[in-house]
Amino acid sequence: MYLLSKELLFPPVYLANKDGLLALGGDLSAERLLLAYKSGIFPWYSEGEPIIWYSPDPRMVLFPKNLNISKSMMQIIRKNQFRATFNQNFSEVISNCKNSYREGQGGTWITDVMEQAYNNLHKLGVAKSVEVWEGNELVGGLYGIDLRHAFCGESMFSKVSNASKFAFIYLVQKLEKEHYKLIDCQVYNAHLASLGANEISRSAFLTYLKK
Repeated sequence: MYLLSKELLFPPVYLANKDGLLALGGDLSAERLLLAYKSGIFPWYSEGEPIIWYSPDPRMVLFPKNLNISKSMMQIIRKNQFRATFNQNFSEVISNCKNSYREGQGGTWITDVMEQAYNNLHKLGVAKSVEVWEGNELVGGLYGIDLRHAFCGESMFSKVSNASKFAFIYLVQKLEKEHYKLIDCQVYNAHLASLGANEISRSAFLTYLKK
């Protein structure tokens, strides 16, 4: 395991262990976070822990053309129950992601420092969000890092059934129109797999990042 210093660099991702853990320490500056995402690395840790950096192999991704929308979800879309916007209320989205209850988790991995770091990236035009509205109420959404040809998803929330799924579908369809290569989903998730995401090797993922 590599211990980061103040120097702005990461070790080669092939040095990550079988769980994808690559390095400890460093900071959450905009420069380091951008370098991380462009290198196939992301931070994931809990309050009270040092910053932990991961680069898992395999990598869960969704190619926009592989998006799978169920019949039940198509019905919800046709009913116009929800309305989606893009990058209009980032701070509220990440705050809701941070404070949402998730079964089986003792707490959030979005620490106060991490929340501020991603808000800073949003101000730089790098971190972006999808907001889902039911009437005038924000009921779901997601956020991630926009690398222009790939979108690295970070977290989503849902206050009513299917709101986060609606956000994800909206994002994928938008990015497909804009010719993005893929959406990074980081690690296997059955919910995202049902929407068409699948695992590819880390080396293949890095090839897409460099295109």
